[in-house]
Parts: sequence; C-alpha cells; structure tokens
Amino acid sequence: MTIKAIINAVKGEKWCQLITTLMRLTVGGVFIFSGFTKGIDPWGTCYKITDYLNALGLEQWVGTALFIAVAIAAIEFMLGVALAVGAYRRSAPWLSLLVMLVMTPLTLWLAVTNAVPDCGCFGDALHLSNWATFGKNVLLLLGIIYLLLFNRSLRGVYGPAVQWMVMAASFALIMAISYYGYFVQPLIDYRPYPVGTRLVNASIQDSDEGEEDFIFIYSKDGKEQEFTIDSLPDEEDGWEYVTRYHARRPHGQVIMLDDNPNGGIAIMDKDGSDITIDILSDSRRTVLLLFPDLPRVGVVNSFALNELTDAALVADADVIGLTPATGDQIEHWKDISMASYPIHNMDDSELKMVARGNPAVVYLEDGTIKWKRTLSSLDGVEQPVELSDMGNDFQPDIIVSRLTLLYMAVMLALLLVNRTHLLVRYLYRKRTLRHNKSHQSPRQ
Repeated sequence: MTIKAIINAVKGEKWCQLITTLMRLTVGGVFIFSGFTKGIDPWGTCYKITDYLNALGLEQWVGTALFIAVAIAAIEFMLGVALAVGAYRRSAPWLSLLVMLVMTPLTLWLAVTNAVPDCGCFGDALHLSNWATFGKNVLLLLGIIYLLLFNRSLRGVYGPAVQWMVMAASFALIMAISYYGYFVQPLIDYRPYPVGTRLVNASIQDSDEGEEDFIFIYSKDGKEQEFTIDSLPDEEDGWEYVTRYHARRPHGQVIMLDDNPNGGIAIMDKDGSDITIDILSDSRRTVLLLFPDLPRVGVVNSFALNELTDAALVADADVIGLTPATGDQIEHWKDISMASYPIHNMDDSELKMVARGNPAVVYLEDGTIKWKRTLSSLDGVEQPVELSDMGNDFQPDIIVSRLTLLYMAVMLALLLVNRTHLLVRYLYRKRTLRHNKSHQSPRQ
C-alpha cells in the first residue's frame, strides 16, 4: 500500500482531522507569536539582524537590516494566521516549509558556533538558548510536513473568496504595530526598563562609599560565569564575552544599580569615572537624551533637542545626553548642534535597552521612568511646558486594545459575510426536511 493511499485512507477520519486542527493552531500560533514579538519592537529586531549580518560577514547589508526585520515580522505573522485559520491550504504550508528550510540550518549553525548568543526568535519576550531554538525549529518542521500531507483534507475557517482580505487585515495590523514600535516606542515593553522602573536603588544611594567595579559575564560550553576586571578569562580558552553590569561593593557585597536581574546602568564621564549616582539622583527631575548611534543622528534634530533642553531648564530639570560614542564624536556633535547639555558615555547594549530610538528621550522623576519616546514622536515644545505631561498622549495599552478589537471585528465581519450563506442553507434544508416528514402519511 503506497503512502498516498494511506494518506487518502486516513485523512477523512475524525482523529486525523482533530490532529490537523491542533497542528494548524500550534504551528500557526508559534508563527503568529514570533512575528508579533518581532513586529512589536522593530528596533530590537533590527539590532539582532545586524548581529546576524556581522557574524556572517555580510556587513555591506547592514543598511537593509530594518527592512529585513519588518519583512520577517510581517511574513511570519501572516503565515501564522493563514495556517491557524486554514487559509491558502496548499501554499501556506509550502511557504512555511521554505522559511523553516532557511531558519533551521541557520539556528543549527548558531547552536554549534554560538556566533550570536541569543537568536532573537521571539524578541525580548522570550529568550531561548540556541540549542533550544534549534530543537523548536525541528519540531516546527515536522509539524509543517504533517500539514503538507493533511492540511487540504480539512476545510478552512474562511472560504477562498475572502482569504486575501484576511491576509490584508493581518498585514495592516502588523504594520500598525511596527509603526508605533519604530516611530514612538514598542506597544508592549518586554525589556528590563519599562515605564515605572526605578533606575537607582535607594539603598545604594544611602550606603557608604565603597569600591565600584564592573562585573563581566562570559560563557563557555553553554554555561555563563561572572568575572571581575582583575580575573577576566582568556578567550583563546573558549570563553566568549556576553555582557557586563556595573556593580558597587560596599562592605564586600555586590549590589546592582537597578532592581532587575539583567544588570545595571553605568554612566561614565570623559575621564572614565562612574557618575551614575550623581546623574540619576532621586532628588532631581531629569531628561535623558539617548544617542545609540551618535554619528548617524542628523543635525536636523539639533533644533528640537535644543528647544527641549531650554524648556527643561526653565522647568528646573536636568538634561543629560548619553551615548557610547567616542570623545571625538561627542565633541563633533556639540560643535555642529550647538548642544548646551552635557553628554556622557553609557554602554551600547544598556543604552538600547532603556529606550528605542536614535535619538530617544526618557523623562525621570525621583529616579523613576515616567515616560520615554523617540524624539521625532514628540510635538513641538511650547513654553511653559509640563515635562510630566509631554509623553502622556502615547498610551500603549489603549492602542493595543483598539488595534486588537478592530482586527477582531474585521475578521468576524469577514467570517459572517463569507459563511452566513452556509448557515442559511443548513437551516433551510433542516426546515424543509422537517416539513416533508410532517406531511408524509404513515404506511398502513
């Protein structure tokens, strides 16, 4: 008996249809979640794509990282929706297989080489080890192969006439989410520093002066270990740098500068001295201007930055610029932008974790983040200005709820338009059958 004959024999069975439904929802759900978490934070996805391109020696393609990031998010999200609702029953599994035939070998290479420590498959929402990611992709590949064999044996939720509308609505949703994530801030903040985070631990501010140092994290054979500056391991022995956090050690105890387990913030002046506590004082209102890539900040932004600086100073708030740029780059920016605010150094990865944008603006009160935005999303500053209210027009929870409700309303409307005639036909046939039975004379 051939494989085709076996498939034809079992695809009509209820258990086969149940497994097909579960496989659609499982594989489709993973694709939806993966695309959503990438689309919610296009800056973060762009950074991760850049890491991939650099690791592969494709630095010349770094300029396309943002386009690739948004495209991958849209493709994964739309494929996930198509699989979950049974749309495009033939082409959706084949396109999903094509995606996995690229991603599975790539994640195997990552698992073996650890060239990029975190694959970024689910953005900052869920971190998997490279080997766990490869295992996940193998399981997805098996699920897609099953759907290639049995997906067409089960009808989809939507008929062929409106399936393109389902895909158009899904594309519009992920594009809207990506728009807010890139031009304002991610609608859902999965990073360590969401609004409401206290950046400075009060116990550290009140403690006696003690030794300050960086704690470095290196990995080897899949295990991470902490080192001080005086005991860094030799990379020739297989150790790879992962990250670092700034620690303060009063009385020999390491205390992080923030309240999350992902490390702390370290702000350094031009002499290399740590001034974090001075900058992030609880007793001050502070506007942080973040420049993750200072050389690429256009001078056209200088007017808005200087206008915001003047308004903040009138409102008796400190304004501090933070960047990983070199001293020469900082001086060049000050010359061309006529910046009157001080600019200090901060680690690149930590800076990008605090807020997205180049430049980005973060407002602190009592050492706590009150709002954060990209500079371009802030309206013109009018004096007098209330700094605490400047970012209030961006309400991510409300935006997410509205976008979700609108999307669900569109999907429901398409379902009603596309499938109501089937319900009417079923009810009509049932009524006709009942009517015919009631008029039939029983046999004598």
